[in-house]
Amino acid sequence: MGASLNPSRYSNLAIVRLVDASHKVVAFGLKEGEVNGVNIDTELEQYDNINTVTMYLSAQHQKEYYAYIMSLNPKRVIFNPGTENPEFYKLLSEKSIQFEESCTLVLLSTNQY
Repeated sequence: MGASLNPSRYSNLAIVRLVDASHKVVAFGLKEGEVNGVNIDTELEQYDNINTVTMYLSAQHQKEYYAYIMSLNPKRVIFNPGTENPEFYKLLSEKSIQFEESCTLVLLSTNQY
């Protein structure tokens, strides 16, 4: 969530590294385009079998996506630095969805993803 076409943005780099690590990736952002073979959706699509949602939206921009993210029923949500959101943590906990404050890029680089 929060995918960017700008190669200097962490969300863009995360897409590249996830694909390079052979993870299947879907992306949502405000601008349509493609990053490393992954189309960035600008409309909310319903996907099955989502393992992880990695957040690149600040807490103030997450609220409108709470219901959508929970409807995907992911196994976990990663809150990257700057996206921490205790309000959303509570909602995720109520749905038994795991969450963690971590950095997707660090998790990938240390084989902990």
